[in-house]
Amino acid sequence: MSINPFKQLIGQPQAVKLLEQAIAKNRVAPAYLFTGPAGVGRSLGAKCFSEALLCVNIPPKQQLLVQKRIRERNHPDLLWVEPTYQYQGQLITVQEAKNLGITRQIPPQIRIEQIREVTRFLNRPPLEAPRILVIIEDAQTMTEAAANGLLKTLEEPGQATLILLVLRIDQLIQTLVSRCQKITFHSLSSEDLIKVFKEQGNEEVLQHLYIIDIAQGSPGEAIVAYQELDNIPKELYKKIKEIPSNPIEALELSKNIAKKLDIQTQLWLIKYMQYYFWIKFNNKKILEVLEKSHLYLLSHVQSQLVWECLLLEILSIHS
Repeated sequence: MSINPFKQLIGQPQAVKLLEQAIAKNRVAPAYLFTGPAGVGRSLGAKCFSEALLCVNIPPKQQLLVQKRIRERNHPDLLWVEPTYQYQGQLITVQEAKNLGITRQIPPQIRIEQIREVTRFLNRPPLEAPRILVIIEDAQTMTEAAANGLLKTLEEPGQATLILLVLRIDQLIQTLVSRCQKITFHSLSSEDLIKVFKEQGNEEVLQHLYIIDIAQGSPGEAIVAYQELDNIPKELYKKIKEIPSNPIEALELSKNIAKKLDIQTQLWLIKYMQYYFWIKFNNKKILEVLEKSHLYLLSHVQSQLVWECLLLEILSIHS
């Protein structure tokens, strides 16, 4: 009896139905766009879809081995592409940077070198499976050169299926979007959220209701929030929850945030501040300033400058 990999994907019945039908009817598209909020299952959905596709016509006893290789990302017909940093002439992933203890001040990107690797990967026939699979996480981080390079690849993908994971469709150039079949992932219900945490052994997250509120139906975001909060020094966290009393205090706090927190934690911190300050002050102007600062950080503006402008502006609004 074949194993159903989609059992792992909780709270996304419509996405599962569309992907299962594509396999059952042998109508798998050359390119898919998995879109939806962060942490609701797009990456897991891509893994489940990969397991289902690469296990087609394989005896059930061998499917477990194939699924294990996919989880470990060492299947010869699967290429998983993640945003990277440039470090000492090499491209490294976010996890590799963490393992090396490297703090970066700009967000990671999908780079043209990675798209060239995708092209080389697609220029050969499948080695074991009926098709080759390429999964690109956070496709919205592609540089302009990378996006244009991928566009050429999508014109003739050969015996391959590409899956792009993106938060919103409008974050990609329209010519890329038009070449992909869209699969939408949604925020989870409270019941499904609890089920995910229990199955993953992350029940401790349920003890922090404000984290659940910030996550807005995204189990992945709730777990990230739980981990990121632990990354922030307690004394710094205490100061962040209060609006600076004067410009000098605001500048000093900006310096400490930029120095002690990497860019991913800073991006999460702004999201937390949006929630926390809205509950505390119910002021739309503060939310607008925070959202603007979030975009500046994503655009690689120097982080200490972003925080200085942010905190001084909040001080001005609140005084």
